[in-house]
Amino acid sequence: MKSIFTKEAPAAIGPYSQGMIVNNLFYSSGQIPLTKEGQMVEGDVQAQTHQVFENLKAVLAAAGSSLEQVVKATVFIQDMEEFASINEVYGQYFSEHKPARSCVEVARLPKDAKVEIEVIALVK
Repeated sequence: MKSIFTKEAPAAIGPYSQGMIVNNLFYSSGQIPLTKEGQMVEGDVQAQTHQVFENLKAVLAAAGSSLEQVVKATVFIQDMEEFASINEVYGQYFSEHKPARSCVEVARLPKDAKVEIEVIALVK
């Protein structure tokens, strides 16, 4: 097992890592729309979703992987009414490659984020 950390994504806000590699799989922690400096992205759910993907790209790169290697994504959203807006941004990052996905509406996310995404990816 190997713990992943990069300064190109926000540090964990609790007792966990940005992600773990086990054998040839990377498991990310859920990424919320914090900048790498730890500031919450203000704005609509699409702006927040773009930041989440920037964070995911950073931790995937640190793990030796990429969005093209993602096999499963789990999306947590605060309001299912915003599903289409999140999906529009999601499709910009997963256009050709379409990993398996789950999407769950939750009562609340850390720091009152509108969206959180975690992924499982192959490590090159």
